[in-house]
Amino acid sequence: MALSVIIANRQRRVKLNKERWRRLAEKLGREIIRNLTERRPRHLSLKTIKGIEERGILNLTFVSNDAIRKLNREWRMKDAPTDVLSFPQMDEEPPCYMPWEIGDVVISVERAREQAKEYGHSFERELGFLFVHGVLHVLGFDHVTKAQEKEMFGRQSEILLAAGVGRESKKN
Repeated sequence: MALSVIIANRQRRVKLNKERWRRLAEKLGREIIRNLTERRPRHLSLKTIKGIEERGILNLTFVSNDAIRKLNREWRMKDAPTDVLSFPQMDEEPPCYMPWEIGDVVISVERAREQAKEYGHSFERELGFLFVHGVLHVLGFDHVTKAQEKEMFGRQSEILLAAGVGRESKKN
Protein backbone atom coordinates (compact mmCIF):
# COMPACT_ATOMS: atom_id res chain seq x y z
CA MET A 1 0.00 0.00 0.00
CA ALA A 2 0.95 3.63 -0.22
CA LEU A 3 -0.18 7.04 0.88
CA SER A 4 -3.51 7.82 -0.86
CA VAL A 5 -3.73 11.16 -2.63
CA ILE A 6 -7.11 12.73 -3.38
CA ILE A 7 -6.78 15.33 -6.13
CA ALA A 8 -9.03 18.29 -6.87
CA ASN A 9 -8.41 20.71 -9.72
CA ARG A 10 -10.06 24.01 -8.74
CA GLN A 11 -8.50 26.14 -11.48
CA ARG A 12 -9.13 26.44 -15.20
CA ARG A 13 -6.23 28.54 -16.48
CA VAL A 14 -3.70 25.76 -16.96
CA LYS A 15 -4.70 22.40 -18.42
CA LEU A 16 -3.74 19.44 -16.25
CA ASN A 17 -3.95 15.75 -17.03
CA LYS A 18 -5.53 14.60 -13.77
CA GLU A 19 -4.90 10.89 -14.39
CA ARG A 20 -1.25 11.44 -15.26
CA TRP A 21 -0.85 13.63 -12.17
CA ARG A 22 -2.59 11.03 -9.97
CA ARG A 23 -0.04 8.40 -11.07
CA LEU A 24 2.87 10.79 -10.42
CA ALA A 25 1.50 11.77 -6.98
CA GLU A 26 1.18 8.09 -6.03
CA LYS A 27 4.74 7.42 -7.20
CA LEU A 28 6.06 10.41 -5.25
CA GLY A 29 4.03 9.30 -2.21
CA ARG A 30 5.69 5.86 -2.33
CA GLU A 31 9.14 7.49 -2.57
CA ILE A 32 8.36 9.80 0.36
CA ILE A 33 7.41 6.79 2.53
CA ARG A 34 10.50 4.87 1.38
CA ASN A 35 12.74 7.83 2.18
CA LEU A 36 11.24 8.26 5.64
CA THR A 37 11.51 4.53 6.39
CA GLU A 38 15.12 4.26 5.26
CA ARG A 39 16.22 7.43 7.05
CA ARG A 40 13.70 7.95 9.80
CA PRO A 41 13.58 11.53 11.07
CA ARG A 42 13.61 12.05 14.84
CA HIS A 43 10.14 13.55 14.94
CA LEU A 44 8.40 10.55 13.28
CA SER A 45 8.26 7.06 14.73
CA LEU A 46 8.36 3.98 12.49
CA LYS A 47 4.82 3.21 13.72
CA THR A 48 3.66 6.63 12.53
CA ILE A 49 5.36 6.21 9.14
CA LYS A 50 3.79 2.76 8.73
CA GLY A 51 0.38 4.15 9.69
CA ILE A 52 0.70 6.89 7.09
CA GLU A 53 1.77 4.36 4.48
CA GLU A 54 -1.08 1.97 5.22
CA ARG A 55 -3.98 4.36 5.75
CA GLY A 56 -2.79 7.90 5.19
CA ILE A 57 -4.87 10.21 3.02
CA LEU A 58 -3.56 13.50 1.66
CA ASN A 59 -5.73 16.07 -0.11
CA LEU A 60 -4.03 17.81 -3.04
CA THR A 61 -5.76 20.81 -4.56
CA PHE A 62 -4.62 22.71 -7.64
CA VAL A 63 -5.72 26.36 -7.60
CA SER A 64 -5.19 29.70 -9.34
CA ASN A 65 -2.95 32.52 -8.11
CA ASP A 66 -6.05 34.39 -6.94
CA ALA A 67 -7.24 31.47 -4.82
CA ILE A 68 -3.86 30.79 -3.22
CA ARG A 69 -3.42 34.50 -2.54
CA LYS A 70 -6.69 34.48 -0.53
CA LEU A 71 -5.56 31.40 1.43
CA ASN A 72 -2.13 32.92 2.03
CA ARG A 73 -3.74 36.12 3.32
CA GLU A 74 -6.17 34.24 5.56
CA TRP A 75 -3.74 31.69 7.05
CA ARG A 76 -0.35 33.41 6.90
CA MET A 77 -1.32 37.11 6.83
CA LYS A 78 0.65 37.54 3.59
CA ASP A 79 -1.31 39.27 0.84
CA ALA A 80 0.47 37.74 -2.15
CA PRO A 81 0.23 34.57 -4.21
CA THR A 82 2.63 31.80 -3.26
CA ASP A 83 3.49 28.50 -4.90
CA VAL A 84 2.39 25.97 -2.27
CA LEU A 85 0.61 25.93 1.08
CA SER A 86 0.45 23.02 3.51
CA PHE A 87 -2.12 22.35 6.18
CA PRO A 88 -1.07 19.50 8.51
CA GLN A 89 -3.78 17.53 10.32
CA MET A 90 -1.63 14.87 11.97
CA ASP A 91 -2.27 15.87 15.58
CA GLU A 92 -3.59 12.53 16.75
CA GLU A 93 -3.47 9.15 15.05
CA PRO A 94 -6.97 7.64 14.73
CA PRO A 95 -7.71 4.00 15.66
CA CYS A 96 -5.93 1.50 13.41
CA TYR A 97 -9.13 0.53 11.54
CA MET A 98 -9.81 4.10 10.35
CA PRO A 99 -8.30 6.12 7.50
CA TRP A 100 -5.86 8.80 8.61
CA GLU A 101 -6.26 12.20 6.96
CA ILE A 102 -2.80 13.70 7.35
CA GLY A 103 -3.37 17.06 5.73
CA ASP A 104 -3.82 19.22 2.67
CA VAL A 105 -1.41 20.55 0.08
CA VAL A 106 -2.56 23.43 -2.13
CA ILE A 107 -0.55 24.31 -5.25
CA SER A 108 -0.90 27.36 -7.47
CA VAL A 109 -0.64 25.92 -10.96
CA GLU A 110 -0.04 29.36 -12.44
CA ARG A 111 2.87 30.01 -10.07
CA ALA A 112 4.27 26.53 -10.77
CA ARG A 113 4.20 27.24 -14.50
CA GLU A 114 5.96 30.61 -13.97
CA GLN A 115 8.64 29.00 -11.75
CA ALA A 116 9.26 26.14 -14.17
CA LYS A 117 10.00 28.67 -16.88
CA GLU A 118 12.10 30.79 -14.50
CA TYR A 119 14.17 27.81 -13.30
CA GLY A 120 14.50 26.24 -16.76
CA HIS A 121 12.93 22.88 -16.03
CA SER A 122 9.69 21.12 -16.87
CA PHE A 123 6.28 22.06 -15.53
CA GLU A 124 5.87 18.47 -14.31
CA ARG A 125 9.11 18.68 -12.33
CA GLU A 126 8.01 21.93 -10.68
CA LEU A 127 4.62 20.47 -9.72
CA GLY A 128 6.41 17.38 -8.38
CA PHE A 129 8.80 19.51 -6.35
CA LEU A 130 5.97 21.58 -4.88
CA PHE A 131 4.00 18.44 -4.04
CA VAL A 132 6.94 16.83 -2.23
CA HIS A 133 7.77 20.11 -0.48
CA GLY A 134 4.17 20.46 0.68
CA VAL A 135 3.90 16.86 1.87
CA LEU A 136 7.13 17.16 3.85
CA HIS A 137 5.70 20.26 5.56
CA VAL A 138 2.54 18.28 6.37
CA LEU A 139 4.78 15.61 7.90
CA GLY A 140 6.50 18.10 10.20
CA PHE A 141 9.56 19.18 8.23
CA ASP A 142 10.56 22.82 7.99
CA HIS A 143 13.40 24.95 6.62
CA VAL A 144 13.69 27.80 9.11
CA THR A 145 17.25 26.98 10.18
CA LYS A 146 20.17 26.01 7.93
CA ALA A 147 20.17 22.47 9.39
CA GLN A 148 16.43 22.06 8.76
CA GLU A 149 16.81 23.42 5.25
CA LYS A 150 19.66 21.03 4.48
CA GLU A 151 17.65 18.03 5.68
CA MET A 152 14.37 18.98 4.01
CA PHE A 153 15.84 20.03 0.68
CA GLY A 154 18.15 17.00 0.66
CA ARG A 155 15.18 14.69 1.14
CA GLN A 156 13.24 16.52 -1.58
CA SER A 157 16.07 15.97 -4.07
CA GLU A 158 16.42 12.29 -3.11
CA ILE A 159 12.67 11.68 -3.46
CA LEU A 160 12.37 13.46 -6.81
CA LEU A 161 15.42 11.67 -8.20
CA ALA A 162 14.16 8.26 -7.02
CA ALA A 163 10.80 8.96 -8.68
CA GLY A 164 12.48 9.98 -11.95
CA VAL A 165 11.48 13.63 -11.66
CA GLY A 166 14.94 15.15 -11.81
CA ARG A 167 15.99 18.68 -12.53
CA GLU A 168 16.38 18.17 -16.25
CA SER A 169 16.39 21.10 -18.60
CA LYS A 170 13.09 22.10 -20.12
CA LYS A 171 12.59 20.79 -23.63
CA ASN A 172 11.21 23.26 -26.16
